[in-house]
Amino acid sequence: MAVRLIRPGTTLSGMDRRRVAPRRVATAIALTVLAVTTAPPAAGRAAPPPAAAPSAGRPAAAAPPYVPCPIVPPAAPVPARPSPPPHDPTAPVFGGEGLATTGLTVPPGAAPPPANLSATSWLVADLDTGAVLGACAPHAGSPPASVQKLLLAQTLLPRLDPAQVVEVVQADLDFERGSSAVGLLVGGHYPVETLWLGLLLESGNDAANVLARVGGGPAGVPGTIEAMNAEARRLGADDTHAVTPSGLDGPGQFTSAYDLALIARADFARPDFRRYTATPRAQIPPQPPKDPRGFQIQNENRLLANYPGAIGGKTGFTDLARHTYVGAAERAGRRLVVTLLGAEARPVPGWQQGAALLDWGFALPAGAAVGQLVTPEEVDRLRHPPAPSNAPTGVALAGTTGAARGWSPTLLDAIGIGVIVTVVPLLLIATASRRRRARRASRRPVPRATRANPPSARRKPPPQRRR
Repeated sequence: MAVRLIRPGTTLSGMDRRRVAPRRVATAIALTVLAVTTAPPAAGRAAPPPAAAPSAGRPAAAAPPYVPCPIVPPAAPVPARPSPPPHDPTAPVFGGEGLATTGLTVPPGAAPPPANLSATSWLVADLDTGAVLGACAPHAGSPPASVQKLLLAQTLLPRLDPAQVVEVVQADLDFERGSSAVGLLVGGHYPVETLWLGLLLESGNDAANVLARVGGGPAGVPGTIEAMNAEARRLGADDTHAVTPSGLDGPGQFTSAYDLALIARADFARPDFRRYTATPRAQIPPQPPKDPRGFQIQNENRLLANYPGAIGGKTGFTDLARHTYVGAAERAGRRLVVTLLGAEARPVPGWQQGAALLDWGFALPAGAAVGQLVTPEEVDRLRHPPAPSNAPTGVALAGTTGAARGWSPTLLDAIGIGVIVTVVPLLLIATASRRRRARRASRRPVPRATRANPPSARRKPPPQRRR
């Protein structure tokens, strides 16, 4: 078929115009569809977010090959450890695939971890950036002992007025005999701030019970336990389940080295916690007539007095948990935290194992990491990923996709395009029809209002003028 080119300024005959009109309609439709499919989302409708980079929950790196943790075996038999519940294989690995191991994970080229570790699991992380510098079985569940008091602090510090004075009742002293206590007296009146110091310096289980009873409101201690578990879940500490506020052993009570790092990071973000945990000693007020003078307590965290740059932490021990420890220090502008579980007092105490791991972490170059401490915002996104869009097929431009333009067509877009494709041709055809009728009417002669000029005698229309 021959192709006829139409130059600008060329006058078309009626037949030519009828041939060109459909082309104009088709061109208008194509331009309309092009405008709709390439336009940005309309105001008031948010564009879907761009594809997320590998997150702290699911980074691109694969799980590391299994490498056994360097553990010094205990010199004497220890009680059997309770078994934690199995991990959900469908749940995200918080911290990244680099932490999806029950063995050792360290950055490539890193020096070997210290050789004096008896802890069955541990982790070293940057308090400020959240980078995990190395770990051993970071998500392995283990009883927490008194390091669980860090979760109690994170849960109740925002709720309780430090100046509030609380009376101790008999139920507050209902805990395992021989375990650590401040020495609070039934009927005694103590400020909440004093109770926090007794909890974090002396690891007082009596202080833990009083704080949990008051902080739980009408629900008492059970209300605080429920709040502790809710706070652990908010932080992403999914390996943690609290049963007692103090960390004394309870059925089904577990945590992990990774979870302890999450909790400690949240604690150290609070100025009041940093002040309490770094206090070397505190005075317990007198309670006459039983205690007319009061007494002094000391901070049990020996890292504070023996490690340059130490900023606080918490010790713990029970028969099932063995020795547990959390410690933090600052050096050259970096703040690191170490957590360890299931340690023995030999070859060195838990705080000294923590100190050796801090030295190892500070010696690593900046940027070295095997994972990340998640934030509550990342936890929420990982637990509730966005649903896939219901993008229609068949509406795309060559070489351009919705993702490349920063958005993808939705069902509403498809309906809008369908309406435009249907309505625009009808409007164009109706407009062209009206114009043709108008041109014909302009060519018709006006009849004279006399009998001498009947319709049969009207003049023929003049020839069509060229335009």
